[in-house]
Amino acid sequence: MNVAVTQQGYTAFEPRPLSPTIGAELIGIDLARDLSDAEINEVRRALLEFKVVFFRDQSITRAQHIAFARRFGALEIHPATPADQEDREVLRIAHGPNSRGVENNWHSDVTWRETPSLGSILRAIELPEVGGDTLFSDMYAAFEGLSPEMKRFVTGLTAVHDIARVFAGRLKKSAEDLHARFPPMEHPVIRTHPETGRPLIYVNTGFTTHIKGLSRKESDWVLEHLYAQAAIPEYQCRFRWAPGSIAFWDNRACQHYAASDYFPAVRVMERVTIAGDKPFYRA
Repeated sequence: MNVAVTQQGYTAFEPRPLSPTIGAELIGIDLARDLSDAEINEVRRALLEFKVVFFRDQSITRAQHIAFARRFGALEIHPATPADQEDREVLRIAHGPNSRGVENNWHSDVTWRETPSLGSILRAIELPEVGGDTLFSDMYAAFEGLSPEMKRFVTGLTAVHDIARVFAGRLKKSAEDLHARFPPMEHPVIRTHPETGRPLIYVNTGFTTHIKGLSRKESDWVLEHLYAQAAIPEYQCRFRWAPGSIAFWDNRACQHYAASDYFPAVRVMERVTIAGDKPFYRA
């Protein structure tokens, strides 16, 4: 990607890329304002271009966080959100001396849904003095980096995604109970992004269980190879959080990894997730 070109054509903010392939800080926009449709459209265009965008020095309330996210689509309620919590669109992710961070794996949010999310907007509430960065990996680049033969082999395959893989233990529910509400879902291993039309890898260590039609050994080998692409540094950017920081990532185009290196310090984040559409592959 030509970084000089990506900085042109925006008037609501200045994008400052974090890497040649993924991530940009959007400088000069205040999310506490009632943004115009034109400004929201520029944020969305930047999201599609950079896959994840970051905002610094923002002072917004939980209600403003929800209102900003709602400008991009309908919002999800995560099953891990307490039933008696106000503003149930907000998922609070808190770790400290009695809770070590467990989001330190490459994943895309809620791929166990029939219609996984468009994107997630994460706001820093309380941060450790050092540590707790979030890494993001470009799944377009991950696909493009595969050999031609591997691309041909994995394109057209279908994988199964299961909420119980992660949340049975966290929610203290049986797989059967979770599956009654959220049955395992089948999605293409290589997905076409519905807005850019580009192909990308759409399996992740968090929620993908197996590839249909392959033996367990074959499925495990293929998945491990595809999972490993997210860990290639050339496909990544790394974001160091600070008070007032917000990240907005495209769950269709990238995966993320929350470094769990700050224990026993406290890290509290709040996430609002925008509903997406059913994944598909189109040649």
